[in-house]
Amino acid sequence: QVQLVESGGGLVQAGGSLRLSCVASGDTFSINVMGWYRQAPGKQRELVSTITSGGSTNYQDSVKGRFTLSRDNAKNTVFLQMNSLKPEDTAVYYCHAQKTFADRTTYHFWGQGTQVTVSS
Repeated sequence: QVQLVESGGGLVQAGGSLRLSCVASGDTFSINVMGWYRQAPGKQRELVSTITSGGSTNYQDSVKGRFTLSRDNAKNTVFLQMNSLKPEDTAVYYCHAQKTFADRTTYHFWGQGTQVTVSS
């Protein structure tokens, strides 16, 4: 099992910045993708950004140029730097980790979520 603990959410004014952190513990061997998803009230959970163990990143179009995802493999930690925040970024942000093995068996792990609220 993998446990994910998030931190760094909060309330910020539009145009401000926040930095989310997620630490993975437990059976972290073979985690090959980590990242963040978010879920706003009344909406489905959506991908924000992911990063592979090799450092390749992927971003949702709406956050490109504003959010930066980085990873410290030695500490099993990912950081989401969020700049130029907008009210529409308001959501619960969930850390995600994925293990995919050679036989394509895939396991998904989720954090408990951290609230990000951007006021206008």
